[in-house]
Amino acid sequence: MTVSPESLVTAADRLLSPGPGTVGALTPGLRALASAVLLRMALDQALDAYWLGVTPSMTRVGKHRMLCLEWYAGPDTARRCRTTWSALSAACHYRTGELPPSPAEIRTRLLEVTVLLPALRPGTGIIPASPTSGP
Repeated sequence: MTVSPESLVTAADRLLSPGPGTVGALTPGLRALASAVLLRMALDQALDAYWLGVTPSMTRVGKHRMLCLEWYAGPDTARRCRTTWSALSAACHYRTGELPPSPAEIRTRLLEVTVLLPALRPGTGIIPASPTSGP
């Protein structure tokens, strides 16, 4: 069963902002870590779908799909995609002695992924200006 990138982003958002009356079984740091994993999965799926529409062979190696994205989706989309993917990857790799990512940091990445998903639909590639366009 495949879950859409949009559904993964929605699940990550729910983890970051639990509704009132929700039992807080997970600490905010664990919620942020789980959200980071979901957001990276969403971005990976969006990249795979993008490259399937452009040239299916680009879905095999993650490094190549990031390097070539600039020429197909534009420099701004590629830069934001690389920055967001790298930040989410770093947040997903938990190391002993390090604090988990903060919910605020992952909320920023959630906003970036939300903007990137439409830009990674084949035939688009242009990201509208947004207040979160920084790294």
